[in-house]
Amino acid sequence: LKLDVRCGSGSTEQEQQSAVALIALLTAIYPQFSDWRELVKSDGQSNVQKCMREHADFVKADKMPEMPGVILAPQALCFDRRIKRCLKMFRTSLDTGLPSEAIPALQEHYGRNILPQPPRASVFRMIWTQFTDFMILLLLAVAVLMAATQDLIPMGVLLIVVVLNAVIGFTQEYKAGKALDALTKLSVPKAQVLRDGATLVVDSEELVPGDIVILEEGESIPADLRLAEVSQLEIIESILTGESVAVSKDPKEIRTLTRKLPLGDCKGNAFMSTVVAKGRGKGIVVRTGRLTEMGKISAAITGQAKVLTPVQRKLAMLGKLLVLFAIVLCAVMAGIQIGYHHDVGESLKVALSLAVSVIPEGLVAVVTVTMALGVRRMAARKAIVRTLPAVETLGSVTFICSDKTGTLTEGKMGAAELWTSDEALYGFTESTSLDPNKGDVTLKAGPGEAPHVMGKTLDEVSAQMLVSLMVSSLCNNSSVNLGYTRIYEQAFDSERKVMSVVYKAPLDSANVQGEGHYEFVLAKGAPEEILNRCVGYLPPAAPGSISSPLDVLKPSEKDLTMPLTEEFYDHVQDASGRMADEGLRVLGLAFKKVKFNGGGVMNERYAESELIFLGLIGLIDPARAGVQESVRICKQAGITVVMITGDHIKTASAIARELGILSEGGRAIKGEELDLLSEQAIAELKPFPNVFARVSPDNKLKLVTALKSRGESVAMTGDGVNDAPAIKAANVGVAMGIAGTDITKQAADIVLADDNFNTIVEAVEEGRRVFDNILKFIVYLLSCNCAEIFLFLLCTIVDVPLPFTVTMILWANIIGKTPTMLMFSFTYSDVPPAMALGVEPAEPGLMDREPRSPKRGILTPTSFAVIIFQSFSMTLLTFGIYMWADRSPEHLDYAHSESFAFLTTLQLLQGFLSRTMRTSIFKNNFFGNMWMIYGVSISFVLMIIGIYVPGFNGVLNLVPVYGITWAKIAVGCVILTTLSEAEKFVLRRGGWTI
Repeated sequence: LKLDVRCGSGSTEQEQQSAVALIALLTAIYPQFSDWRELVKSDGQSNVQKCMREHADFVKADKMPEMPGVILAPQALCFDRRIKRCLKMFRTSLDTGLPSEAIPALQEHYGRNILPQPPRASVFRMIWTQFTDFMILLLLAVAVLMAATQDLIPMGVLLIVVVLNAVIGFTQEYKAGKALDALTKLSVPKAQVLRDGATLVVDSEELVPGDIVILEEGESIPADLRLAEVSQLEIIESILTGESVAVSKDPKEIRTLTRKLPLGDCKGNAFMSTVVAKGRGKGIVVRTGRLTEMGKISAAITGQAKVLTPVQRKLAMLGKLLVLFAIVLCAVMAGIQIGYHHDVGESLKVALSLAVSVIPEGLVAVVTVTMALGVRRMAARKAIVRTLPAVETLGSVTFICSDKTGTLTEGKMGAAELWTSDEALYGFTESTSLDPNKGDVTLKAGPGEAPHVMGKTLDEVSAQMLVSLMVSSLCNNSSVNLGYTRIYEQAFDSERKVMSVVYKAPLDSANVQGEGHYEFVLAKGAPEEILNRCVGYLPPAAPGSISSPLDVLKPSEKDLTMPLTEEFYDHVQDASGRMADEGLRVLGLAFKKVKFNGGGVMNERYAESELIFLGLIGLIDPARAGVQESVRICKQAGITVVMITGDHIKTASAIARELGILSEGGRAIKGEELDLLSEQAIAELKPFPNVFARVSPDNKLKLVTALKSRGESVAMTGDGVNDAPAIKAANVGVAMGIAGTDITKQAADIVLADDNFNTIVEAVEEGRRVFDNILKFIVYLLSCNCAEIFLFLLCTIVDVPLPFTVTMILWANIIGKTPTMLMFSFTYSDVPPAMALGVEPAEPGLMDREPRSPKRGILTPTSFAVIIFQSFSMTLLTFGIYMWADRSPEHLDYAHSESFAFLTTLQLLQGFLSRTMRTSIFKNNFFGNMWMIYGVSISFVLMIIGIYVPGFNGVLNLVPVYGITWAKIAVGCVILTTLSEAEKFVLRRGGWTI
């Protein structure tokens, strides 16, 4: 409002009067503004007060209109408001709470304290939607056409495909609804509340803003609260933030420029569904129901529209193109034959049979089962897939937005550096390992010098280092086998920012005092707080001054310490700043000797004062093994890795630089900066940041939406409930299996059983392999189908008898469907699936390619060119054999049989050639895919049965073929293999991808 400026000497009289009137209006109507000084900066309050005196008559002359009814406070966290103001805003009292008669009116205004109910889809509707997919409708239409032509076996196969696809789709949708069901379990049933001066236990649904809630250890928070009184209150907020460490609470207000604050920094608030770990307190209810943090998350999850995955959209588009092609083909074939005065009925039947063969009716089955195979392989790699299309979608991601703690890092703190008061700097490797034989301690030398690896004994250890390590260990409940006994502890406090312990140890026999033990205080905490409590430091010990490094803790007439000086203080500040800049969490370490047997009773000798400074220890959550290599693979594969964390920006940037996520010229920004940017502005950031620190749930969701708006395919990881909206909005949501909450897992597409980033990268590679195998099958199937079509079309154009009869076409289709039928007989038992191309191993260099654009179709111009080339190769070779054959009436059946055997064998060979898209088939392991050998062998046997088995070949209008035909077939196979190798050579040389 800038009231101090409006009341200044440079303002007009009218402006001053308006400012005074505005102050009177606010203070009269709104309880939270009863003290006008809180509306004005402190240095401008004198001008405003003077102005108010001068224009007091103006305010009295024009009485402010009275507002009808009671003005109720808006629901907000109020972290920047004093407790006194909050109580006035909500017209409540810490001693008596709200009056009971006010509750009904407040409930009518604010609503009940319940989370938004998720929309429920009926089971019938979920089943019905499974049959409205375009490809499913297309298969049903083909089944009807097959029934019309009495092709009952192929029709049965299609109906099985449709039913199985519906069962799988229904199961996935039903499971997805569990995320919404899990939300309803988060509401807290009961709450302890203060009303009419009495403590009551009420249903949490009845809470209203202004209620005073009493918090006890172990209880869940029933609504969003502004804490008013706390006594060592610590709350576990992992359900919202993912951080398992309890957060110490402080009712003091927090001032910010933007009036926005990350959840982890809201020390004066408690949030619905979090749990009191320690202490007790009182809080004012400030947000209920859908306006709570949990309510916003619930609304975000339930409000996500169901979006088709890229593979679903691409398959639908491919289906439409094939339908159009089939209709045109049917019309052209029938038109040409009728134009040559052939029988109209027979012409239509042949055209219809060929049109049906264009539709790859096995495609839905192959896609579903190939993805199911990918799911099985990914599960073996500890990536559990919850939604089937996510397998393929993960293979096309362009951005991986990963949480830091526990995913990119180990999720546990370890010592990285130790700076001691003798100005020595030590480094630690593998400090988080529980194996004492792993890791080394190094003494870091000057710039350009290699660090010295210290031995495993105490011979090289200084007193400063040993005692510093004892402080950091014993303050963390560790034990050392030196006879030390803990007798007192002062726990960490957010105001003191220090904790300390007191130990006693037995005296040696040489001690002249004769007392049973000596005592010492060990303290750790924020470096500046430890320094302020120190009076001296431990300098390098003179040779021979002490017999053991631990002697510095014992009572002694010799003073081994030096007074603290400004120069030493500056040295400590410089070391602390350098360690903080490296992303380390820095703690100061100190000790104090106590010459009194206190017996564990607190006395002034145990006070955290007059300490002796020892050093600084820098802690860090180290990067996981292998993550750096995984990030390199991602960059090589054209995938951008983004780190998203609630940690401080320096710590996040240091880890990101170590892992290769943040490179030279890279960018890291805070969540509070994201709050000031629109989604469009975020999408247009150049360079796009690789590190986002101190982020809120809203930031994550905004980031996902911004990346998707610029055409990126995004994978988002998370573990807390607050991550669920962003995970659900991402193209692929990835939840943590160990640290993740149930809601996050239910909202995700993939769950990592080991919470490891490396697993995501392995899953991306598996996703690319799945898409490759689907594409291989499509190219193979369309090549074979088009070969038949072009052969018939060519024969029709030159007006020669068709090379196959309708019955032969049906038998060829049955042969082609054999692997698919086997697939269903095997896949849904525990035997490996027989769909050969679905289990094809990944081609070399799979992760060297750029990601597929989400906008790109399944088939590209290159793919179409390959299909046309392969189909024409088989068409022209078969057409040449057919035209070479004797087609006289008495030998026409042999010509048909020869053409049938020739084309069918070429198609089976093409199955082997399709195992690689660009790599030479001769560089591929022939026995690397045994299911291809089994499937082709069965199909070949069926072809032989159709040609040679008496009686059966008569039904198919086939006759046995002789050795010369098999010689022709062998030559044709050599030619087809040569053409295939030439095609792959051209693709490799041209750098084209299918």
